[in-house]
Amino acid sequence: MPVAFPFSAIVGQEDMKLALLVAAVDPSVGGVLVFGDRGTGKSTAVRALAALLPKMRVVSGCRYGCNPADTEAYCAECRARGVSPDGKSQQVAVPVVDLPLGATEDRVVGALDLERALTKGEKAFEPGLLARANRGFLYIDEANLLEDHLVDLLLDVAASGENVVEREGLSVRHPARFVLVGSGNPEEGELRPQLLDRFGLSVEVKTPTDLPTRIQVVRRRDEFERDQQAFCSKWQKQEKAVRDRISAARKRVETVDVPDSALERAAQLCMKLGTDGLRGELTLMRAARAVAALENSASVNDAHLRRIAPAVLRHRLRRDPLEESGSTVRIERVMQELFGL
Repeated sequence: MPVAFPFSAIVGQEDMKLALLVAAVDPSVGGVLVFGDRGTGKSTAVRALAALLPKMRVVSGCRYGCNPADTEAYCAECRARGVSPDGKSQQVAVPVVDLPLGATEDRVVGALDLERALTKGEKAFEPGLLARANRGFLYIDEANLLEDHLVDLLLDVAASGENVVEREGLSVRHPARFVLVGSGNPEEGELRPQLLDRFGLSVEVKTPTDLPTRIQVVRRRDEFERDQQAFCSKWQKQEKAVRDRISAARKRVETVDVPDSALERAAQLCMKLGTDGLRGELTLMRAARAVAALENSASVNDAHLRRIAPAVLRHRLRRDPLEESGSTVRIERVMQELFGL
């Protein structure tokens, strides 16, 4: 089994790391899109976070990883078996499932179990990638190159939190709630607006331009590849600290207060930037609350909004052909006016 590069050993890329931590603390933020140059640690960071996350409890024998405590979200199989919250359960690693660009629809949503049909003459469902990703992360590398029919499928499932399969005489519904994580290179094409809007956070990563940072990145990667176990052991203490931070923030996030003043700031920021709809304010509130939980703060303040606002709003701005500056610069400029930076 491949060993993941330690999350805490990743040099720089603070915006990307913060966005991933926020999504880990509060999945309702809506996932993370990471766009930038090749070789800047995008996929490394996603896999590193997966290895870092605290284990989750699932119903023993459930093919969809149902949460024993959430009876309302049980799959049909768990309901049929009469599973109870205090029934048999086990702890497993949070799933991080890769969605390959060339994946067929059957592989993604699931299909008829042909082996069982041929050998036993029974119609049975073989779960797909969406079933494996339930309560975890679905990772799409080169998300901007994903085929349109898969994009449409993902949009439906992401909106409902449920995968519905009706084909070959089968009718199956199962929970499919996951954090969508995408990465890509903007030079290879843009993401469809409908899918782009489904990502709660969007971050840009760039190749480091200062010499010390580049040297440090190369040294750590080389050290990791020469002896993975020794390198991971060296960073074990830092990894535990980040893991404990995520666990504490998850318990704390629901108690973090979002005062009216913070909501007013968020709404003013979105209005000044001209974002469409109210999803920007809602996501900004949730993301700022997760940042506050990570920083052990009792309530959301301007500092939390400033830290996460570019990631929340960058991909929600309308394009102005007369505006030469990029979306990040526009957000920074408006925050300076609003917050007095």
